[in-house]
Amino acid sequence: MRKKRSGIEKREKIQAVLESYRRFDYDYIPFGSKWEEPKEDFDYTGSDRRIGTFLLRTGLFILAPVFLKVVYGCKVKGRENLKALGKSGAVCISNHISYLDTLFVRQAVGYYRSFHTMGRENNKTGLGGEFIRRGGMLPLSSNLTAMRNFNREVDRLLKAGKIVNFYAEQAMWVNYQKPRPTKEGAYFYAARSGVPVLPVFFTFRKDKFGHMRRLVIHILPAVYAEETLPRKEKMKVLKEGAEAAWKKCYEEAYKTPLEYLPDRRKTR
Repeated sequence: MRKKRSGIEKREKIQAVLESYRRFDYDYIPFGSKWEEPKEDFDYTGSDRRIGTFLLRTGLFILAPVFLKVVYGCKVKGRENLKALGKSGAVCISNHISYLDTLFVRQAVGYYRSFHTMGRENNKTGLGGEFIRRGGMLPLSSNLTAMRNFNREVDRLLKAGKIVNFYAEQAMWVNYQKPRPTKEGAYFYAARSGVPVLPVFFTFRKDKFGHMRRLVIHILPAVYAEETLPRKEKMKVLKEGAEAAWKKCYEEAYKTPLEYLPDRRKTR
């Protein structure tokens, strides 16, 4: 148990150093080498795995809520904000704090409606990769043809009323409670497709060993931008609105103002 606690303390120290240097997008957890770069023939539509996808989503729909309740004491708040979307598609942004983030998002916005963008390193090889791909994973790629296919599929899903989740903070920081600054990618796709951004934020308590407990998944009000705005302005409105919603949720849930550690960066 002491060894595990030592590992948690090490993780928290790393996060504290990165926070103090404002390196909020730094991946301190190694990805390993068991992944493949999505190439031009990667099937983002999932047309060759629809049966497996349906079975997996159905299994998660049945079993995951029980698992989340037993392990994390999970609650979902703000379902009225999801209902307010109606049949509109949306870009969802969620804080990236667990290996099970996609499960948390599915519990919030739907096991059949949600799709999940991920870094290319999450396109794993072997059985794990097959499982992830059937779960609605949309991996990014440095291959231009693959990214054109990615873009087309994201647009198609949003127009079909689906919810496409982005980890807009980019890097996963395990059990980190504060919201971090977000990247522009999620807002680019929302502005391009003319859909709102649905902010989702996870809050939780830590037990004495640093493990997540009493997880609350907050579905926050969707953020809209005026259609007449230029795309860059739309992106700015969506980004500022979503980050403000996260900040408000954090401060209300933890009853403390959002403050980061003192900035240790050298200034000239």
